[in-house]
Amino acid sequence: MTEFFDGLETRDPQEREAHLFADLSPALQAACDAAPAWRERFAGHDLTAIDNRKALSALPVLRKPELMRRQSENPPFGGFATRPQMQARLFSSPGPVFEPEGHGEDWYSAARALFAAGIRRGDVVLNCFSYNMTPGGFILDSGCRALGAAVIPAGPGNTEGQLALIAQYRPCAYVGTPDFLKIILDKADETGVEITAIDRALVSGGALFPAMRKDYADRGVDVLQCYATADLGVIAYESSAQEGMIVNEHVIVEIVRPGTDEPLPDGEVGEVVVTVMRPDYPLIRFGTGDLSAVLEGTSQCGRTNMRIKGWLGRADQRTKVKGMFVDPEQIAAVGARHPGLKRLRLEVSRQDGKDVMTLKAETAGDGEDETAVAETLHAVTKLHGAVSFVSADSLPNDGKVIDDTREYEVAES
Repeated sequence: MTEFFDGLETRDPQEREAHLFADLSPALQAACDAAPAWRERFAGHDLTAIDNRKALSALPVLRKPELMRRQSENPPFGGFATRPQMQARLFSSPGPVFEPEGHGEDWYSAARALFAAGIRRGDVVLNCFSYNMTPGGFILDSGCRALGAAVIPAGPGNTEGQLALIAQYRPCAYVGTPDFLKIILDKADETGVEITAIDRALVSGGALFPAMRKDYADRGVDVLQCYATADLGVIAYESSAQEGMIVNEHVIVEIVRPGTDEPLPDGEVGEVVVTVMRPDYPLIRFGTGDLSAVLEGTSQCGRTNMRIKGWLGRADQRTKVKGMFVDPEQIAAVGARHPGLKRLRLEVSRQDGKDVMTLKAETAGDGEDETAVAETLHAVTKLHGAVSFVSADSLPNDGKVIDDTREYEVAES
């Protein structure tokens, strides 16, 4: 079995860097020529001089709040799409953020991650990412088809239906969130349905905790993870070495000090900023809001690209619970509906292998009801959580609205 997707993965790092930046300057100019938002954004910058990372860092970081504002003012894509009328699919993610999928094979660059997870031509893959409104299902779907693997477009939910599909098609691999794989395996154990054909998985959209990975391995499923977003596609992925996440080819990743455009030294935790120069929807220095850090050296698997530690939280306190993002703005919306509450703090933890959230709310005893607040929390976030009233001025005055206490797996170099 071939170990690498292609020869690009084992290039000398300096050769890769030279090719990335040789192609970047003309791509930047092409983006400005075709898209008014990029032309406005980079006015006054000498794009012919963007031939290394230091020069790239002089360009401003584009973050989601600004992207959403520009999309609202100039629908649908804020003037950033170079071919706005020639898209294959049109999506919307929470925010809302509107994302196009352009034409071309493996547009989201998912095939490498799937290949590293052991998926090959002729395999059958159960895809449990959503195909509804958001691009999640299509990101992995397109990668599987580029590899020549057949896809069962199952989406999430309907566990009994999933088991029927597995029994009929006998897929060898699962792609979806880490938590939903457990639901499927537990349901199979409960019902006695044979699903041992699934022996590998590529997961994303949620944290893969060390105990989860071990539990899946004990049940015969080798699980790797990839780091992907609706806007950018697959940014980085794990290999069998499980030594951090390897940055995808043709992607430029920087780690910047949160809230700034300033790159950080390797090893320091900061916000992941990504540049992908797709011809129809380039994103240049796009701030993901995710925290990570660069690992020194290269992977023992033989792939030579930069490695990052994986997802280490949110720079803006936005966090993912049961596969859905929760924002500080949502917690503020809960408080606005209950004027008897003062400071609020959402604590996210892990209990019995599941994400759990508890909203702690300071109250002076002004007639607020915990059940009513819990109902509001669910209405705003679409997630169930407990509510605990605490005395006034008892919560830490540290600026935290969301306190994620879950332990994440951090790869060591």
